[in-house]
Amino acid sequence: MRWENLTDSDHARAADPALFGADAVTVRTFDTPEFRGVTFHEVRARSILNRVPGASRMPFEWTVNPYRGCTHACVYCFARKTHSYLDLDTGLGFDSQIVVKVNAPELLRRQLASRRWQGEHVAMGTNVDCYQRAEGRYRLMPGIIEALTERANPFSILTKGTLILRDLDLLTRAARVTDVGISVSVGFTDAELWRTVEPGTPAPERRLEVVRTLGEHGIGCGVLMAPVIPFLGDEPAQLRATVRAIAAAGATSVTPLVLHLRPGTREWFMAWLARHHPHLVRRYERLYAEGAYAPKWYQRRITRQVHDLAREYGIGPTREGMPRRVAEPEPARPAGATETAATGPTQLSLI
Repeated sequence: MRWENLTDSDHARAADPALFGADAVTVRTFDTPEFRGVTFHEVRARSILNRVPGASRMPFEWTVNPYRGCTHACVYCFARKTHSYLDLDTGLGFDSQIVVKVNAPELLRRQLASRRWQGEHVAMGTNVDCYQRAEGRYRLMPGIIEALTERANPFSILTKGTLILRDLDLLTRAARVTDVGISVSVGFTDAELWRTVEPGTPAPERRLEVVRTLGEHGIGCGVLMAPVIPFLGDEPAQLRATVRAIAAAGATSVTPLVLHLRPGTREWFMAWLARHHPHLVRRYERLYAEGAYAPKWYQRRITRQVHDLAREYGIGPTREGMPRRVAEPEPARPAGATETAATGPTQLSLI
């Protein structure tokens, strides 16, 4: 595999320095049911703060990705192409060949301490899920959150994983000193669709329980309703059921995102579609004839429907997420002191 030439950018150039060398790789397998058939490539990364290319559509500039590849095995995952940089398969290989940056916490702590670092927002879960099953064994996120908290560095996390609740105390502590945005991805609540397109993820209702639990602990949580899958998850009744469940979980916002099919993902998804829903192949070829994204008219239609439903079910205006900073406990007042109005929680931007 091409470890020596690997960079963390979708716009990698031959002159970019490698993130790690071949002598830094250890290959492991674990004979446990949850990891059967999965190979882990443990690496010592040379950099963990990644600048997002200027041409990207992402609304943030810096990311941290402790893993590459993902056992969630979502057939539509846009990050599949990144596995080709390692000469790994973007299909089953992406689901079962997981790169683990085992030194991520210590490396992040060192990079955040650099005089060149200006304390910019750091987004996580933007490439593959940082709370996928591997995190249960490697436990990289606690150290990452602690490093960010020590510097009061703002950050956000997007996940489909319920494992984030393991770090609830750390997130609560971080939210007392900096801006913390949490968003959970739930594109639909249809159980049959979930089992076929997201076979390695927790069920949608379990993810919505994460939203509810975070809210109960003072950490507002938005929902990225992604992806909305054309002809399989976009019927009005399906959209209504999903938004209703999101609202019932106490989400602070809901943001719809229609399926997009980049090279590397498109081939895998279309092969899956041909096996499971062959009658839809021609419709997809027409809908995505112009490229990776569905036509603007279709995206606008879905966005309008979801926003209308959000208003109906009492979810606030959809904007860039509305998580809250956890308020510091009030100090005890001396006897006889008068009570003053408490300051409300600060509304923060997710990303």
